[in-house]
Amino acid sequence: MKPNIIVFMTDQQNAKTICPGNIAKTPNIDKFLKNSVHFTQAYCPSPHCCPSRATFFSGLYPTQHGVWNNVEVDNALSRGLFEGITLFPEVLQKNGYKTIFSGKWHVSALEGPIDRGFDKVLYEYISNFGRIKEANVPKYNEWQQVYKFAEKLDGENEIKTPGRIIKEGYPKFFQYGDCDNPFGDTTTVELACNEISNYDENKPLFMYVGTTGPHDPYCVPKEFLDLYNIDEIKLPENFHDDMKDKPALYRRTKEQFALSEEEHKESIRHYLAFVSYEDYLFSKLIKSIEEKGIAENTIIMYLTDHGDYLGAHGLWAKGLPCFKEAYNICAAIGGWGVNKGGVIDQFVSLADFAPTILELAGVNNSINMIGKSLCPFLKGATPSNWRDTMFTQTNGNEIYGIQRAVWNKKWKYVYNSFDYDELYDLENDPSELKNICDFPENHDIVKEMCRKMWSFAYETKDNCTCGW
Repeated sequence: MKPNIIVFMTDQQNAKTICPGNIAKTPNIDKFLKNSVHFTQAYCPSPHCCPSRATFFSGLYPTQHGVWNNVEVDNALSRGLFEGITLFPEVLQKNGYKTIFSGKWHVSALEGPIDRGFDKVLYEYISNFGRIKEANVPKYNEWQQVYKFAEKLDGENEIKTPGRIIKEGYPKFFQYGDCDNPFGDTTTVELACNEISNYDENKPLFMYVGTTGPHDPYCVPKEFLDLYNIDEIKLPENFHDDMKDKPALYRRTKEQFALSEEEHKESIRHYLAFVSYEDYLFSKLIKSIEEKGIAENTIIMYLTDHGDYLGAHGLWAKGLPCFKEAYNICAAIGGWGVNKGGVIDQFVSLADFAPTILELAGVNNSINMIGKSLCPFLKGATPSNWRDTMFTQTNGNEIYGIQRAVWNKKWKYVYNSFDYDELYDLENDPSELKNICDFPENHDIVKEMCRKMWSFAYETKDNCTCGW
């Protein structure tokens, strides 16, 4: 009998928020982790929604699937997947699974879930920019929405209110606030729960539930904010990093978050409250599975597409600053046939989940994927010749710049086409405070990491280099 497979994917959740001893209050996720395999060193290939989600669904890296940036914004370099790319829901659909989608897609601006292997879409959260029909034409709706009214731009006489970032001459932005149903996440989950409760087809079920929290702006229901005392919130130990030894773009990015230390702490408080809200929604999904009586034959995955700096180095959200917090993702698998309480510190990629899901479904996977199945880990074994190195591929999102990174348990090297490169000793400097790339004694290390990086580039047909 084939298992049901249900994926709960949050958006922009810092991996530390589901680790033991973290300051986020997540009783339901904590309970789930005790009965699942938790991958603590899981990473996305790119710190943005679209390329990471395309990697999750395809088992490929951006150079292979073709999605590089936010596909819906005006200045997008890519709008959708390369021709000929197959996503795993399409394979499940052809092999007897009922496939159901609810929540955030953000894989392509040209196609939706119904075009890519899902039988039914309960609800799709689409940003204000929306889906388009033509791939290679400029979009202007973003400009109209954001910049139409000049009087809405911030100026030097504007009044500063808590959580508001003022940048003269630019649109208003609030870092945090209150909202009863942020991004429609309650709707996303409740519709999924109702579908499970009423599901009566004689087919195994694959369901993808994609919430948009705890994505910025960090606006949450007040009851979850009340769980946290601002006096107990602490800034990250690397918060005061001046980044003078790092690319200038990093410093400029940090300067955009023009908030007081108290506002940074409030940002952390609101973010953690958002995580607690997602924990609550996850519990509703778990409850619906248990009440339906299908828990014994259901595999559940708790994932996120990418991380959030969460104040590390004074940064928020995600972007080109290539720090761990933006790449490390939440990743746990529990349920039918899965070892309970396993904690895996091997390097895992978001690309690994497509082949894993197909193997769990008992489907013959003939698709060429760079990801590897995690199924041995779920049985308490470590696959032979498992990776000891991780790689990233990003060309930036709305702000572009070619960047690649490679790291192992000891060293991390970052190639920045737009500025000088970076090297960190992760054993002695896990907070990535000191860039030692230019130290003469590290030249051989840089060369070795470059060899690994360009070998991976060759394997994935990455054309980020130029003969000139």
